[in-house]
Amino acid sequence: MKIQEGISTARQVGLISCHFCHSLSRYPDEMAEKSQLHCPCCKSTLHSRIPNSFNKTMALLLAAFFLYIPANILPVMTVVYQGSGEPDTIMGGVIHLLEGGMWPLALIVFVASIVVPVIKIAVLFGLLLSIYWNAQWNPRERTRLYRAMEFIGRWSMVDIFVIGIMVALVQFGNNASIFPGIGALSFAAVVVLTMFATHVFDPRLIWDNLIKRSDLKVNNNE
Repeated sequence: MKIQEGISTARQVGLISCHFCHSLSRYPDEMAEKSQLHCPCCKSTLHSRIPNSFNKTMALLLAAFFLYIPANILPVMTVVYQGSGEPDTIMGGVIHLLEGGMWPLALIVFVASIVVPVIKIAVLFGLLLSIYWNAQWNPRERTRLYRAMEFIGRWSMVDIFVIGIMVALVQFGNNASIFPGIGALSFAAVVVLTMFATHVFDPRLIWDNLIKRSDLKVNNNE
């Protein structure tokens, strides 16, 4: 069987990669339906593809999407200075940082708390839709896009770290106090859900669509 541009998968040549230690093993020719294959190095269960990757990723993304709304509407913290203060949302905190002349910190919080989560959710949704619609365009670029998103996604927790540091520092004084809000909890849930969604998404599904289309062309030619 010929694959477009000479591409073949490990599954087609009888190989399977461990999802944890990335060791490459040969898939047995005969194997019982309910039996499991274990990695010879780390003894974890081997899967040719992450089980139910599409459904798990979609469920986690939908939960993150709906939680992202209260994360930006509800206050993430309340600063009380000399007896007065009001709760701030993420965007309100960015504006206050700009007004205070701390534009580098405002830029970091804006990118990490607003831009990165939106990009992660949008990119993962786009990849899932491309798999659902059996898209054939640029599988290599889509895989690279997923890898880049996986790398930058870890920085989306910066806002929560900033709040934690500010709370720890300010509590040493007597003039001001900082209290985290329910928005911070929602935002932390969004970050955790998108991290899990990125982890359970299997980018090999992108290439499976290409191979399925190539198999169909070969069968039609025969």
